[in-house]
Amino acid sequence: MLDSIPQLTFPEITPASDEEILAYLRHSFTIATIAAAAEQNIYILRVCDRLGITVTDEELQAAGDSFRHKHKLLGVSETIAWLTQQRISAEDWTQGIRLSLLAQKLKEHLFGENVDAHYINNRDSYKRVALSQILVKDLTAATTIVQLLQENRVSFPALALEYSRGKQSKENGGFLGIRFLAELLPEITRAIAFAQEGEVVGPIQTQMGYHILRIEKWIPANLSEIREEILESLFQAWLKPNNFNRNL
Repeated sequence: MLDSIPQLTFPEITPASDEEILAYLRHSFTIATIAAAAEQNIYILRVCDRLGITVTDEELQAAGDSFRHKHKLLGVSETIAWLTQQRISAEDWTQGIRLSLLAQKLKEHLFGENVDAHYINNRDSYKRVALSQILVKDLTAATTIVQLLQENRVSFPALALEYSRGKQSKENGGFLGIRFLAELLPEITRAIAFAQEGEVVGPIQTQMGYHILRIEKWIPANLSEIREEILESLFQAWLKPNNFNRNL
């Protein structure tokens, strides 16, 4: 029967041209996201030019060396192969490194002196907690699980593996990892704000269901560990489209 099927000859897949790539972005409805990123880059370059922020050859060389080391581009052949795979030229790559350096310098120029004050005023938002969770849909089941935990009849990991509907917590015996309080749902943040390590809290109702939580460890915020994150968040807030037309 297979012999009766006509043998078709399909064309080879060839590299897409810039015009075809642009057409794909339009047809896949992703061009707005790419355009917004491009507009941000243009804006960063214009602001740096206005403020006299530049990158020296030495800084560019050091950043390029660091990039090659990170991506294991230790020789010319590896670098050329990577550039070919990325469909960019050496000039494109250099410009990308330069733009990254300019953005970092601009962040420091605009907000470097504000990070400490922002951290002090929002210290609780950067507090971290090692958290375990059991997530169920039914209040009766949630209440039963809390009772079992209070009576120490079944371990938290065992109950999470059996009952939790949260994929990550179920796979890890309930452990969610270390989270910033600002990352959690507001209902959960309020419920655990004053909980002690080892304490079971819940059930807490959210749009996801009923959460039973255990505080594994509180981790005090350390500015040195999160300074870059704060700096980036301030920069991204400033880069929002409605801020582009401000006078410098």
